[in-house]
Amino acid sequence: MLEPVWQWFEWLYDAHGINLTIFYDSYDRERFAWGIVMTVVLSLVCMATSVAIGITGAWLQQSRLAWLRLIVQGYIQFFRNTPPLVQIYFFYFAVDATLSDLLGVNFIMGSFGWAVISISFFAGAFNIEIFRAGIEAVPKSTVEAAESLGYTRLGAYRYVVLPLAYRVCLPTLNNNMINLVKTTTLAYAIAVPETLYVANQIWSDEVNVPEMMNVVWIVYIGLVGLLVWVMHRWEKAIRIPGFGQ
Repeated sequence: MLEPVWQWFEWLYDAHGINLTIFYDSYDRERFAWGIVMTVVLSLVCMATSVAIGITGAWLQQSRLAWLRLIVQGYIQFFRNTPPLVQIYFFYFAVDATLSDLLGVNFIMGSFGWAVISISFFAGAFNIEIFRAGIEAVPKSTVEAAESLGYTRLGAYRYVVLPLAYRVCLPTLNNNMINLVKTTTLAYAIAVPETLYVANQIWSDEVNVPEMMNVVWIVYIGLVGLLVWVMHRWEKAIRIPGFGQ
């Protein structure tokens, strides 16, 4: 069905020298498609994990235990103030090597696993502050009303505070999720076969760097644009008139 399209791209290369092998070469087309799938999977897993970190960390910041609040604050400062690429290298080379020596096993997590951990921890540090700001925007009278109805601190947080805080912080959270998708390109550095890594393999084989860089650019515009559209639709769907506006 799509064979005429692939043939057109092959003609484009023969006639004008624009070498887009990802369209007319089945091998390059398949591995580039899997690279995009890997980017999507990596992004979704990191989004879910970083949001869980943000919700948990924001809850722990309200703890009555000073040492627990100090640990959370230390985590935030460490991951917010160091480059994410350095963090990826730290986990993949330093932490993995240390655990391998202790357990006698090579490559505990693999490149994908360490990419998920490092990127999630990086984005999670920002998410904690985002959720904290949302929680502080919830009126204390609302929390007191929930507790007067018999909710525990955890119950009030889970069923009353967090749903309201989420609506307040969703626009900022959206921005952090967009940055997270763009940060996944750093997984290239530890050989996670995502879009940029596969594109690099293709342009090394086919010597078509300008074409592949433009394709990668378009792919990320599409992925980020789709995420922005979905998040904005979600934001409108859960909006409460008069609250958080």
